Amino acid sequence: MGSDGADAGQGVSAHLPTGRFSGREAFAQCVRDALTCAAREGWREIILSDATFADWPLHERAVVESLQAWARTGRRLLMLATRFDAVQRDQPRFVSWRQTWDHIIECRQCRNADPIDFPSALWSPAWVMQRHDAVRSVFVCDTDAARRLALRQTLEEARRNGTPAFPASTLGL
Repeated sequence: MGSDGADAGQGVSAHLPTGRFSGREAFAQCVRDALTCAAREGWREIILSDATFADWPLHERAVVESLQAWARTGRRLLMLATRFDAVQRDQPRFVSWRQTWDHIIECRQCRNADPIDFPSALWSPAWVMQRHDAVRSVFVCDTDAARRLALRQTLEEARRNGTPAFPASTLGL
């Protein structure tokens, strides 16, 4: 497990869990840990995908601080969702951070996708977390290259089927 992600993530497996997990708090903690690792190790690209992000800890100060430490020119964050209204309504710290870093963030809304089947995942070039059961928060974390590639292809298909959404600012106010 440890060597699969070494070329892209400089020892990610030492900092992030691998295996099968369950529970909302375990899921939220993995998101926190992944974003802390992204900042520490300088991941160049992150993809966050979820139907609504309603149970992601994007509202937390520590999560936004990790994203702030990660963000810089040359980095890219892609967010995929069926709806962004829960993020805009319930995650004001993240919304503010998103406004500042609009130039490195792409948000795509997949309106026609079934929220039940929409991928709930965090992808990086070296490590992935994919939730297979959102109700029970059953998810798998892995550094395996084949799993990373398969998830990337799934997320890229969702990106292609999505439309730009969640603008950093609203014109005309």
